[in-house]
Amino acid sequence: MVERKFVTLDRLFIGRAIPYGPNGELSAIHKAPLEGPVTVTSLGLTGDQQGDPRHHGGPDKAIHHYPADHYPHWQQQLPDTHGKRWHCGAFGENISTVGLTESDVCFGDIFALGSVRLQVSQARQPCWKLNHRFHEKDMAQRVQDSGRTGWYYRVLTPGTLQAGDRFKLIDRPHPDWPLTRILHFLFLDPLNTEALRAMHELPRLPASWQKLLEHRLNTGEVESWDRRLRTPTKTV
Repeated sequence: MVERKFVTLDRLFIGRAIPYGPNGELSAIHKAPLEGPVTVTSLGLTGDQQGDPRHHGGPDKAIHHYPADHYPHWQQQLPDTHGKRWHCGAFGENISTVGLTESDVCFGDIFALGSVRLQVSQARQPCWKLNHRFHEKDMAQRVQDSGRTGWYYRVLTPGTLQAGDRFKLIDRPHPDWPLTRILHFLFLDPLNTEALRAMHELPRLPASWQKLLEHRLNTGEVESWDRRLRTPTKTV
Protein backbone atom coordinates (compact mmCIF):
# COMPACT_ATOMS: atom_id res chain seq x y z
CA MET A 1 0.00 0.00 0.00
CA VAL A 2 1.29 3.46 -0.91
CA GLU A 3 0.63 6.09 1.74
CA ARG A 4 -0.69 9.42 0.49
CA LYS A 5 -2.11 12.57 1.97
CA PHE A 6 -5.87 12.88 2.23
CA VAL A 7 -7.45 14.25 -0.96
CA THR A 8 -11.15 14.42 -1.71
CA LEU A 9 -12.95 14.61 -5.02
CA ASP A 10 -14.57 18.01 -4.62
CA ARG A 11 -16.64 18.32 -7.78
CA LEU A 12 -17.49 16.43 -10.97
CA PHE A 13 -18.31 18.01 -14.34
CA ILE A 14 -19.61 16.85 -17.71
CA GLY A 15 -20.30 18.70 -20.95
CA ARG A 16 -22.02 18.29 -24.29
CA ALA A 17 -20.34 19.00 -27.62
CA ILE A 18 -21.58 22.24 -29.18
CA PRO A 19 -20.34 24.57 -31.96
CA TYR A 20 -17.60 26.55 -30.30
CA GLY A 21 -14.68 27.66 -32.48
CA PRO A 22 -14.50 30.51 -35.00
CA ASN A 23 -15.68 28.16 -37.74
CA GLY A 24 -18.20 26.21 -35.69
CA GLU A 25 -15.67 23.64 -34.47
CA LEU A 26 -17.29 21.42 -31.87
CA SER A 27 -16.17 21.38 -28.26
CA ALA A 28 -17.47 20.17 -24.90
CA ILE A 29 -15.18 22.45 -22.88
CA HIS A 30 -18.24 24.03 -21.24
CA LYS A 31 -18.80 21.71 -18.28
CA ALA A 32 -21.70 21.63 -15.84
CA PRO A 33 -21.40 20.29 -12.27
CA LEU A 34 -22.90 16.92 -11.38
CA GLU A 35 -24.75 16.02 -8.20
CA GLY A 36 -24.85 12.50 -6.83
CA PRO A 37 -23.17 9.35 -8.16
CA VAL A 38 -22.18 9.00 -11.81
CA THR A 39 -21.41 5.86 -13.76
CA VAL A 40 -17.90 5.59 -15.18
CA THR A 41 -17.10 3.44 -18.22
CA SER A 42 -13.86 2.85 -20.09
CA LEU A 43 -14.62 6.06 -22.03
CA GLY A 44 -15.24 8.26 -19.01
CA LEU A 45 -18.17 9.79 -17.17
CA THR A 46 -21.61 8.89 -18.49
CA GLY A 47 -23.07 11.89 -20.30
CA ASP A 48 -19.72 13.57 -21.03
CA GLN A 49 -18.92 14.25 -24.68
CA GLN A 50 -15.98 15.33 -26.83
CA GLY A 51 -16.20 17.61 -29.82
CA ASP A 52 -13.04 16.32 -31.52
CA PRO A 53 -12.69 12.56 -30.96
CA ARG A 54 -9.43 12.51 -32.91
CA HIS A 55 -7.65 14.58 -30.26
CA HIS A 56 -9.91 14.30 -27.21
CA GLY A 57 -11.50 11.42 -25.37
CA GLY A 58 -10.90 7.74 -25.95
CA PRO A 59 -9.55 5.19 -23.45
CA ASP A 60 -6.29 7.09 -22.81
CA LYS A 61 -8.11 10.40 -22.24
CA ALA A 62 -11.23 9.11 -20.55
CA ILE A 63 -11.29 11.59 -17.65
CA HIS A 64 -9.63 14.98 -17.31
CA HIS A 65 -8.42 16.21 -13.90
CA TYR A 66 -7.55 19.88 -13.38
CA PRO A 67 -6.48 21.03 -9.90
CA ALA A 68 -8.52 23.78 -8.29
CA ASP A 69 -5.16 24.79 -6.77
CA HIS A 70 -4.25 26.48 -10.08
CA TYR A 71 -7.14 28.93 -10.31
CA PRO A 72 -5.63 31.54 -7.92
CA HIS A 73 -2.55 31.63 -10.15
CA TRP A 74 -4.60 32.42 -13.24
CA GLN A 75 -6.68 34.99 -11.37
CA GLN A 76 -3.46 36.73 -10.34
CA GLN A 77 -1.79 36.48 -13.74
CA LEU A 78 -4.88 37.55 -15.69
CA PRO A 79 -7.14 39.66 -13.44
CA ASP A 80 -10.79 39.13 -14.16
CA THR A 81 -12.16 41.09 -17.10
CA HIS A 82 -15.00 40.50 -19.55
CA GLY A 83 -15.03 36.89 -20.68
CA LYS A 84 -12.82 35.47 -17.91
CA ARG A 85 -14.16 32.42 -16.15
CA TRP A 86 -11.92 31.64 -13.21
CA HIS A 87 -14.05 28.95 -11.60
CA CYS A 88 -13.71 25.19 -11.32
CA GLY A 89 -14.79 23.49 -14.52
CA ALA A 90 -13.54 26.33 -16.71
CA PHE A 91 -10.62 24.32 -18.11
CA GLY A 92 -12.97 21.58 -19.26
CA GLU A 93 -12.08 19.28 -16.41
CA ASN A 94 -14.20 16.37 -15.24
CA ILE A 95 -12.58 16.15 -11.80
CA SER A 96 -11.70 18.99 -9.43
CA THR A 97 -9.65 18.63 -6.24
CA VAL A 98 -7.49 20.63 -3.85
CA GLY A 99 -4.14 19.22 -2.78
CA LEU A 100 -3.17 17.16 -5.81
CA THR A 101 -1.14 18.81 -8.58
CA GLU A 102 1.29 17.80 -11.30
CA SER A 103 4.11 17.66 -8.75
CA ASP A 104 2.16 15.15 -6.63
CA VAL A 105 1.14 12.79 -9.43
CA CYS A 106 3.33 10.41 -11.43
CA PHE A 107 2.79 8.81 -14.80
CA GLY A 108 1.13 5.44 -14.27
CA ASP A 109 -0.23 6.17 -10.78
CA ILE A 110 -3.30 4.05 -9.98
CA PHE A 111 -6.00 5.53 -7.78
CA ALA A 112 -9.06 3.96 -6.20
CA LEU A 113 -11.93 6.45 -6.22
CA GLY A 114 -15.41 5.32 -5.29
CA SER A 115 -15.73 1.89 -6.89
CA VAL A 116 -13.54 2.98 -9.83
CA ARG A 117 -9.84 2.46 -10.46
CA LEU A 118 -8.11 5.12 -12.52
CA GLN A 119 -4.60 5.27 -13.96
CA VAL A 120 -2.76 8.48 -14.84
CA SER A 121 -2.19 8.07 -18.58
CA GLN A 122 -0.77 11.41 -19.76
CA ALA A 123 -0.44 15.11 -19.11
CA ARG A 124 -2.67 17.47 -21.02
CA GLN A 125 -1.31 19.14 -24.14
CA PRO A 126 -3.29 22.39 -24.14
CA CYS A 127 -5.00 23.49 -27.34
CA TRP A 128 -6.37 26.68 -28.87
CA LYS A 129 -9.84 26.16 -27.41
CA LEU A 130 -8.45 27.59 -24.19
CA ASN A 131 -7.68 30.80 -26.10
CA HIS A 132 -11.29 30.98 -27.17
CA ARG A 133 -12.56 30.03 -23.74
CA PHE A 134 -10.69 32.73 -21.85
CA HIS A 135 -10.54 35.43 -24.55
CA GLU A 136 -6.73 35.35 -24.44
CA LYS A 137 -5.01 34.70 -27.77
CA ASP A 138 -2.09 32.96 -26.06
CA MET A 139 -3.86 31.17 -23.21
CA ALA A 140 -2.93 27.69 -24.47
CA GLN A 141 0.71 28.77 -24.68
CA ARG A 142 0.52 30.24 -21.17
CA VAL A 143 -0.88 26.99 -19.79
CA GLN A 144 1.80 24.96 -21.57
CA ASP A 145 4.64 27.18 -20.35
CA SER A 146 3.34 27.18 -16.77
CA GLY A 147 3.14 23.40 -16.43
CA ARG A 148 -0.34 23.83 -14.97
CA THR A 149 -1.90 21.58 -17.59
CA GLY A 150 -3.84 18.98 -15.63
CA TRP A 151 -3.81 15.35 -16.69
CA TYR A 152 -5.87 12.45 -18.01
CA TYR A 153 -6.87 9.06 -16.64
CA ARG A 154 -7.65 5.77 -18.27
CA VAL A 155 -10.29 3.69 -16.51
CA LEU A 156 -8.96 0.34 -15.30
CA THR A 157 -12.09 -0.66 -13.40
CA PRO A 158 -15.47 0.89 -14.32
CA GLY A 159 -17.93 1.71 -11.57
CA THR A 160 -19.41 4.77 -9.90
CA LEU A 161 -18.01 7.81 -8.15
CA GLN A 162 -19.31 11.06 -6.70
CA ALA A 163 -18.17 14.24 -5.01
CA GLY A 164 -16.86 13.47 -1.54
CA ASP A 165 -15.11 10.25 -2.53
CA ARG A 166 -11.51 9.98 -1.36
CA PHE A 167 -8.53 9.44 -3.63
CA LYS A 168 -6.52 6.43 -2.55
CA LEU A 169 -3.21 5.83 -4.29
CA ILE A 170 -2.84 2.07 -4.55
CA ASP A 171 0.17 1.79 -6.86
CA ARG A 172 2.99 4.02 -8.08
CA PRO A 173 4.99 2.06 -10.67
CA HIS A 174 7.06 5.04 -11.86
CA PRO A 175 7.97 7.25 -8.89
CA ASP A 176 10.80 8.86 -10.88
CA TRP A 177 8.32 10.31 -13.39
CA PRO A 178 6.13 12.95 -11.74
CA LEU A 179 4.11 14.86 -14.30
CA THR A 180 6.25 17.94 -13.69
CA ARG A 181 9.21 16.00 -15.10
CA ILE A 182 7.16 14.72 -18.05
CA LEU A 183 6.05 18.27 -18.84
CA HIS A 184 9.58 19.63 -18.53
CA PHE A 185 10.90 17.31 -21.23
CA LEU A 186 7.76 17.57 -23.32
CA PHE A 187 7.79 21.37 -23.59
CA LEU A 188 10.85 23.01 -21.98
CA ASP A 189 13.75 20.65 -22.81
CA PRO A 190 12.16 18.85 -25.76
CA LEU A 191 15.29 17.43 -27.40
CA ASN A 192 16.94 15.84 -24.38
CA THR A 193 17.75 12.52 -26.02
CA GLU A 194 18.38 10.60 -22.81
CA ALA A 195 15.06 11.71 -21.32
CA LEU A 196 13.15 11.06 -24.53
CA ARG A 197 14.46 7.50 -24.70
CA ALA A 198 13.57 6.89 -21.07
CA MET A 199 10.07 8.26 -21.58
CA HIS A 200 9.63 6.11 -24.67
CA GLU A 201 10.31 3.00 -22.58
CA LEU A 202 7.53 3.74 -20.08
CA PRO A 203 4.92 0.94 -20.19
CA ARG A 204 1.44 1.82 -21.49
CA LEU A 205 2.57 5.13 -22.91
CA PRO A 206 -0.22 6.25 -25.28
CA ALA A 207 0.45 5.59 -28.96
CA SER A 208 0.29 9.31 -29.80
CA TRP A 209 3.06 10.03 -27.30
CA GLN A 210 5.17 7.15 -28.62
CA LYS A 211 4.85 8.63 -32.10
CA LEU A 212 5.79 12.09 -30.85
CA LEU A 213 8.88 10.82 -29.03
CA GLU A 214 9.96 8.69 -32.00
CA HIS A 215 9.71 11.71 -34.28
CA ARG A 216 11.99 13.74 -32.01
CA LEU A 217 14.48 10.91 -31.60
CA ASN A 218 14.59 10.09 -35.32
CA THR A 219 14.72 13.64 -36.68
CA GLY A 220 16.28 15.70 -33.90
CA GLU A 221 13.42 18.14 -34.37
CA VAL A 222 10.42 19.18 -32.30
CA GLU A 223 7.02 18.76 -33.88
CA SER A 224 5.14 21.95 -34.75
CA TRP A 225 2.82 23.18 -32.01
CA ASP A 226 1.16 25.87 -34.15
CA ARG A 227 -1.94 23.95 -35.12
CA ARG A 228 -2.58 22.98 -31.51
CA LEU A 229 -1.83 26.34 -29.87
CA ARG A 230 -3.06 28.90 -32.42
CA THR A 231 -6.73 29.64 -32.84
CA PRO A 232 -7.87 28.91 -36.41
CA THR A 233 -8.56 31.85 -38.67
CA LYS A 234 -12.22 32.43 -39.35
CA THR A 235 -13.12 31.43 -42.89
CA VAL A 236 -15.74 33.20 -44.97
